[in-house]
Amino acid sequence: MTNKLVFPAKETILAPIEGSDSLFPIHRIFCVGRNYHAHAAEMGATVDKSVQSPFYFIKDASTYVATGASIDYPPQTDNYHYEMEFVVAIGEEGFNVSEEKAEDIIFGYACGLDMTRRDLQLKARETGRPWDLGKDFEESAILAPIVPIGKTGVLNDGKIELAVNGDTKQSSDINLLIWNVREIIADLSKFYHLQPGDLIYTGTPDGVGPVVSGDKISGSIEGIGDIQLTIR
Repeated sequence: MTNKLVFPAKETILAPIEGSDSLFPIHRIFCVGRNYHAHAAEMGATVDKSVQSPFYFIKDASTYVATGASIDYPPQTDNYHYEMEFVVAIGEEGFNVSEEKAEDIIFGYACGLDMTRRDLQLKARETGRPWDLGKDFEESAILAPIVPIGKTGVLNDGKIELAVNGDTKQSSDINLLIWNVREIIADLSKFYHLQPGDLIYTGTPDGVGPVVSGDKISGSIEGIGDIQLTIR
């Protein structure tokens, strides 16, 4: 007897690679919370790296949207925020990876937007509940083409910016990450067997804020490229 699927299996989510006909199959999307001091402060929190560890939330791969898209304003929110992020794409399996070896499993880098239903996130935070409704929802993980590390070299600094309708809202540098990429990979790989296809959104700088229907978002990271999004 041949087993049959009761409905079609979910297709693999594929992201483009800069300058290549090959595609990057997205496995999981990990996001780092409060990884810039200024952003933590604007969210009413402080981070003491000497006594705290990074924390994470996950978006489903199906939340992926390619740069340049027009997306709908999401349901059940009145406070829909942009968050510009430096994204690390994993290209090799890694578990309990040391900081010294962390860069060996990086495939490349990309510009990303972690779109957020801020009102739902804050309500969940205030009641001690998970952030899923505020973070893990359709069309919430925007991604530009992934640039292989062989083209960029290892990136430890570079300007990261975002504008809404041409007005700059976020401007910082990825060298201000509280936990840098090596530290994030080493820490995250204590809890997960990192796999080729995993993406890590490393956190957003200060200057987050709301967008409304009709707004156009543009962002860039020095040495990587840019990202675009329109809210229908």
